[in-house]
Amino acid sequence: MATPKWKRRKEARPAEIVAAALAIFAEKGFAAARTEDIAVRAGISKGALYLYFPTKEDLFRAVVKDAVVPNVEALRANIEASALPFADMLHMFLPRFAEMVVQTRLGAVAKMVVGESGNFPELARVWYDNVINPAIAMVGGLIERAQQLGQVRPGDPRAHAFSIMGPMLMGVIWRETFTPIGGDEVDLPMLARQHVETVLNGMLVTGETQ
Repeated sequence: MATPKWKRRKEARPAEIVAAALAIFAEKGFAAARTEDIAVRAGISKGALYLYFPTKEDLFRAVVKDAVVPNVEALRANIEASALPFADMLHMFLPRFAEMVVQTRLGAVAKMVVGESGNFPELARVWYDNVINPAIAMVGGLIERAQQLGQVRPGDPRAHAFSIMGPMLMGVIWRETFTPIGGDEVDLPMLARQHVETVLNGMLVTGETQ
C-alpha cells in the first residue's frame, strides 16, 4: 500500500518540490509557471511549498543546483579523469553531452533561460554562474592542456570552446523550439559525432590521430 503523502519524511520534500518545479518550468516556462501548479505536482500545499522556497527564483536556483549541476559535474568528472588525448576526449565528451540533453530536461530549461532572461535577468545570472561559465571554462581548460601537449593548434582556448559548443547549443534550441511545431527532428547524438570530426579536422596538429 502506498504511503500517504502526509506521512512522507520531511527530508524528501525539497527534492520532490524541485522535481515538480523542473517539470513545470520545462512545460510552461518561468513566467507562466504558477507556484500552485508546482505544489500540486509535488503533492503538497502551497503554504508548505513556501516554507521551503519563498519565491519562484528560489525554486529556479534549486532546480539548477539540484537537477542540472549534478549532471554537468558528473560529465566533467568523467572527462577530466580520463586523461585521454584531446581527440579521444572530444569523441567521448560531445556525444555524452548530447545524450545528457536528450535524457534530461536540460534543453527545456536552457530554452527557458534564453527566452525569458530579458524579463527575468536572475535566470541568466544563475544559469551563467552555475552551468555556462563552468562548462566553457572546463572545455577551454582541456583545449589549453592539449595545446601545451602539442595536440591542438594555437588559438584562444575560450574561443575554441565557443566554436565547439555553439552548434550543440543550436541543436538544443532547435530541438526545443522548432521540432515541437513541425520542424525537422534533430538527432543530437548524431550531430555531436559529426561535429567532432569537423572540429578535429580544424584544430588538431597535423599528424594527430583522430
